[in-house]
Amino acid sequence: MSSGLLQRILVVAATDRELAGGGAWMTLCCGVGPVDAAIHTALALERHHPRAVVHVGIAGARRATGLVPPQLVVGTESVYCDLTVPERFAPHRLAADGRLLEAACRALPAAARRAIATSGAVGRTSGCEVEAMEGFAVLRACALAGVPAIEVRAISNEIEQSDRAVWQFDEAFAAIVAATPILVEELAACVN
Repeated sequence: MSSGLLQRILVVAATDRELAGGGAWMTLCCGVGPVDAAIHTALALERHHPRAVVHVGIAGARRATGLVPPQLVVGTESVYCDLTVPERFAPHRLAADGRLLEAACRALPAAARRAIATSGAVGRTSGCEVEAMEGFAVLRACALAGVPAIEVRAISNEIEQSDRAVWQFDEAFAAIVAATPILVEELAACVN
């Protein structure tokens, strides 16, 4: 894959530990939580004009799902759990871009496919099996800018487990960083 095609993809992550770089594609450390993620993503979209965005990071999974660290999850949709106004006032759900979803599933065939919830508070999501803090914000900024986007996460913990000392951060960080180059190459081919 030519580096020119890869450079059309923007990889967004909340923290540097989730962000695989190397210069072949654009990267953005958007910060933790939905507010910083939305603002920094919107600014990066305006500045860089990517052809597609992949938001990567770590996430929690409900115990009943059977998803264990460092299982990868491709987000089929993003659900914003902090917003409680009627949908007619503001969206609560965003579907992943269909082409990117197919490409991500080809790149990561062993990954689970699930809706991923977004909340500014750990453990405060409902109605979803996977929880993170920035996905909806990143996907919403992309939707408003007309840029296709998808979210991919590595499970680091059970949502019900409040003791962060037993969360498997290192394994989840390693899994998402290792998956990113494979993912970016497949996404770049589909938005060429």
